[in-house]
Amino acid sequence: MSTHGGYTPTSGGVERATGVTDSNGRVTFTWPAGTFTVPPVVTHAIEAASVGVRTARIISNTAAATTFEVLVTTGVTVLGISVLGPGVPAQGLTVHAHAAAP
Repeated sequence: MSTHGGYTPTSGGVERATGVTDSNGRVTFTWPAGTFTVPPVVTHAIEAASVGVRTARIISNTAAATTFEVLVTTGVTVLGISVLGPGVPAQGLTVHAHAAAP
């Protein structure tokens, strides 16, 4: 069985940014003007913290800026079953983002 694949390098650069969430658990990364002509493909990482389970999602993504919302929750065990509580905004967490042209 043969394998075949292709690689197409990205035409634009890769931007990296770091930010800290506000009281609403949000952080916005503004990309340098002209870097992207369409919304970029964005990946993220949240720095370790000593609070519960953290989740992040992109709530806005344009060629000019990307906004993440980070929530934190704690787990409880009920009758031997682990259950996550409701998420609340995670203030003061550091988020790293990498953006590349699609």
